[in-house]
Amino acid sequence: MLQITEQQVLELLPMRECIARMRECFAALGSGEASNVARRRLFLPTGTVMHQLAGAWGGYLGTKIYTTNVKQGAMYFHMLLYDAASAEPLALIAANHLGQIRTGAATGAATQLMAPPHVDKIALIGSGFQAWTQLEAALAVRESATVQVYSRKGAHREAFAAKASEAFGREVAAAESAEACVRGAQVVITATYAKDPVFDDAWIEARAHVNASGSNQGNRRELPTQTVKRAAQIAIDSIEQGSVEAGDLLLAVPRAEWGTLPIVEIGKLFAAPSYRRPDGLTIFESLGLGVQDVAAAALVYEKLTRG
Repeated sequence: MLQITEQQVLELLPMRECIARMRECFAALGSGEASNVARRRLFLPTGTVMHQLAGAWGGYLGTKIYTTNVKQGAMYFHMLLYDAASAEPLALIAANHLGQIRTGAATGAATQLMAPPHVDKIALIGSGFQAWTQLEAALAVRESATVQVYSRKGAHREAFAAKASEAFGREVAAAESAEACVRGAQVVITATYAKDPVFDDAWIEARAHVNASGSNQGNRRELPTQTVKRAAQIAIDSIEQGSVEAGDLLLAVPRAEWGTLPIVEIGKLFAAPSYRRPDGLTIFESLGLGVQDVAAAALVYEKLTRG
């Protein structure tokens, strides 16, 4: 069994290739050719939580396990990849960056499918670990004249903007407020640890696309209720997992009333060759699935073993 390091993942999982892999993964999930097991959590009185996700895709199956602590945040991520036909273990992968890249790539795939074709402005709220690949992925699929980032700490957003400008070869500006950041944007990305909405609905354009990637707990949200209720389409990676984790939706509309929302699993959209985005606000509610980890891990494994 191979042991794959974080550095190898960074070298072997470029964003554009991972976006293409997420498109394949979502389409397979939508057509029933892939399987996902919703995240399970083991809570301890110490404030430590073990999280476990699993899935099967493209001749592979696997599981990702990681731990978090109330005082220290996310800690250790490991991915186990197996051969689906023989059940042979193939690789143990250090999966911190694997999760970061595939989370960004899922947003990239959704943006490629659902965002307006012409984008003048991309807005990012958040400047932490996950925010980096969120922006990288959006820029991989949409050209944009203006890119702005906002987070609560000025020094953090200034440093993020400077680093992103250099890395992505275009100007990324630090906005002075969340309103200044999102007003006029056709693509809005949220990647925060917020418990309450990070923008006002009035700031969001009527035909914008919003990627909500920060919350995967039922008691936390980044989106205001009004934004959820006026969306022309809400794509989610898993309705089953969202029934527990999608705070953006659960705190806006109770699960029993989701039938009133234009909600669909994003895999169904990728599996439909004639899909066209609706004329209105669209949302991608990204929770993060085990099958996404399997698909991304398989790409790394294939590059190491097949050249």
